[in-house]
Amino acid sequence: MADEHLFIVTYDIADARRWRAVFKLMNGYGEWLQLSVFQCRLDRQRQVELRSRLETLLNREEDHVMIIDVGPAESVKPRVHSLGKRGFDPLGRAPVIV
Repeated sequence: MADEHLFIVTYDIADARRWRAVFKLMNGYGEWLQLSVFQCRLDRQRQVELRSRLETLLNREEDHVMIIDVGPAESVKPRVHSLGKRGFDPLGRAPVIV
């Protein structure tokens, strides 16, 4: 889809139970990269849906989520330096199983 963007979502959740809930939610929207970091391919509707669902899980006084728009998913050329055992490949288009 031409209107999809690649997003990096990272979060710092103070409570272990809320952290697990956010992790489970994020698994439905993207690919886990490392602790508290996901990459997601989202159209506008899915982005709004994700933000709304995250709002219901967060404690605004204790938690923090950053959603970074990297650009259009089909043409983005991220400049990422990845060190260690796992490299970084932008998330490709794939079917979503509901």
